[in-house]
Amino acid sequence: MNHTALRDAILGLAVALGVGLLVGVERERRKGAGDQRAAAGLRTFATAALAGALAQLVHATSLVPVGAALVALLAAVSHWKSRSKDPGITTEIALFATYLIGVLSISSPSLAAACGAGLALLLVSRGRLHHFATQLLSEQELHDGVLLAALALIVLPLVPSTPIEMLGGITPRPLAALVLLIMAIQAAGQTAIRWLGVRAGTLGSGFLSGFVSSTATIGSFGSRARQQPGQTPLLASGASLSAVATWLQALVISAALSPTAALALLPAAAAGAAGAAFLGLLPVLFRSTAVPAETPAPARSALRPREALAIGLALALAALLVGMAQQHFGDTGLRVSVALAALLDAHAPVATLASLHSSGVLTTEHFVQGVLIAIAANTATRCAVAFVAGGVTYGLCLALSLLASLAIAAAIFYWRQGYFAG
Repeated sequence: MNHTALRDAILGLAVALGVGLLVGVERERRKGAGDQRAAAGLRTFATAALAGALAQLVHATSLVPVGAALVALLAAVSHWKSRSKDPGITTEIALFATYLIGVLSISSPSLAAACGAGLALLLVSRGRLHHFATQLLSEQELHDGVLLAALALIVLPLVPSTPIEMLGGITPRPLAALVLLIMAIQAAGQTAIRWLGVRAGTLGSGFLSGFVSSTATIGSFGSRARQQPGQTPLLASGASLSAVATWLQALVISAALSPTAALALLPAAAAGAAGAAFLGLLPVLFRSTAVPAETPAPARSALRPREALAIGLALALAALLVGMAQQHFGDTGLRVSVALAALLDAHAPVATLASLHSSGVLTTEHFVQGVLIAIAANTATRCAVAFVAGGVTYGLCLALSLLASLAIAAAIFYWRQGYFAG
């Protein structure tokens, strides 16, 4: 065995021993003492991990599967002979997994170490995981989570990933992923109020709902402000945080379609988000009023697929219109079409601009200017909605936050471009 092979073998054995000890310490604390103790503890887990590593190191073809069968058999016998009142088989399964991680440690020490740490974390989080599954998570939330997982793992991979020229280079799969993301945020927004309470839940749901539609969030909170005038500051703060989500989503969409464009947008978007957050939270920082609880009924699903699909279709339609305008009328047509499309939704023009930048049609400067135009047009719509839905006080609070965040973002961009020099 040469020097490199010897060093790799020692590293693999060390990782296997470390994983065995790490998992074994946790199981040692769980196995109890006396006649009621479980069978496997610190030494058993460390030995199983080393056995797996040695079986892999020997290079005998059948030794690894034979060792795995032996460990599985011993785990089954241990469970059968155990006098513990706990009917679970976590320790036995963990012992078998530790053996397999020991085998992996020879060929991939870093991956084995990560798997061992993950297994130990899973075991030590037993109480918290049980509390989450049985106390915090409702039956409907579990159903929504499983549905989202099925859509992400089964449906999304089936969506074509070939770019479509008519959509400005955007592929159907990212559009489908955005729809899925919107549905996930819908579920998270409802859960936030139930878990965090009314004050934090209102602010959290306002922020999260902004990823779905900032305009809709402002309108919804404005209606509540008319019904509960005394709670206008808190509701205005929650609605203002939806503007933070708008800036962040512009970054996320840009990063998904053109990382270079996202990097150019980052300073202006970060400044706009910070300004919206600071000015939006000012009303609640100096006032402790809380709104009455309006926790969503756990039996009702938080998922609204029609709204999410509508936004996805708006993305595709806006991409088509903006791409055609840019082809026929150049940069002027692009700016006008971006502004018109953004009156209803700022996300679609941003996605289109990012795809055009990724394909080399649009310069970085024109991309950021287009995003600012889109958010400015959408800001006008949101301000109008705020005054109509929530009244003068609510509208003024929202207009101050939205316009100031836009001005800060634009100032940062033009300052970086050197427009204020000299």
